[in-house]
Amino acid sequence: MTTSDIITKVDYLRISLIDRCNFRCQYCMPSDAELDYIVKQQLLTDEELLTLIQEVFIPVGFTRFRLTGGEPLLRPHIVDLVEKIAHLPQTEDIGMTTNGFLLAPIAKSLYDAGLTRINISLDSLDPHIFEEIIGSHGRGRWQQVWQGIQTAYNVGFDPLKLNVVVIPGVNDHEILDLAALTIDKQWHVRFIEFMPIGNEGLFVDRGWVSSADLRQSISERWGLTESQVSGNGPADVFQIPGAKGTIGFISQMSECFCDRCNRMRLSADGWLRPCLLNETGQTDLKTALRAGISTTDLQIQVRQILNIKSEINFKQRDPGTVGTYTRTMSQIGG
Repeated sequence: MTTSDIITKVDYLRISLIDRCNFRCQYCMPSDAELDYIVKQQLLTDEELLTLIQEVFIPVGFTRFRLTGGEPLLRPHIVDLVEKIAHLPQTEDIGMTTNGFLLAPIAKSLYDAGLTRINISLDSLDPHIFEEIIGSHGRGRWQQVWQGIQTAYNVGFDPLKLNVVVIPGVNDHEILDLAALTIDKQWHVRFIEFMPIGNEGLFVDRGWVSSADLRQSISERWGLTESQVSGNGPADVFQIPGAKGTIGFISQMSECFCDRCNRMRLSADGWLRPCLLNETGQTDLKTALRAGISTTDLQIQVRQILNIKSEINFKQRDPGTVGTYTRTMSQIGG
């Protein structure tokens, strides 16, 4: 199999900048988890990351980048890093996924630096449920996240996306209220099926709500039509008739979209991962780079992973991750 045999062109790299987060969301990690955070010396430096982007990923065809975490706004000099990536001549798109807690003071700086898109996690409109989801230390944080959303929209991130992980018995009763956010503003709400990464115990206990059930609930309330707006990812996008924004469904548990997967993931410590739900096929680019391996040879390694990507996707399950995942969702970058 060659790269040309892959159905979808893989040109989108999700880059985890840091594995630490100021929230402890239920779907990312158990509340009592003791995480073994990456020490600073093992994180890719800004210079190493820019070298990999410019001399390895761009030459093999990656032109779209998303900065994730943990929480990417905890990364020092984040605005400078965004500006450097955004101003590479080959960069077609640079986005960020954040919990929004630290966003309001630097939203304009990020926008001016060239950040193209922003996704903000908003799993509930009820401050008490929100605090339950993000951890017991989250008292009063909903208001600060909401301010980050409003500020980002006002400085020019229009449209912006809101990510909602749906957890049965926790926030699934808010689906209609969250969907209604798309009616008056050009906000794109994305409903994401709960996955067995990060908090396996909660997943086993609660299960997940299928996108089909969510679509039916929303359609019964307002109706839904397929949208002409599409993004960089695998979401199936719809629109409430007359609404300014859209509603997307990311159905990694109930529907196979592996043939449409256009992305790979780079961890904060330099591991390149071809599939979110499969831990096979990873390679350690940071260690190779620090050992003096040429970027030309690293390009070859990345191309080899591209060649096997379609063979190790989650839905095929063989080969695949069996048992507990060694890294939580917060450590992978989503």
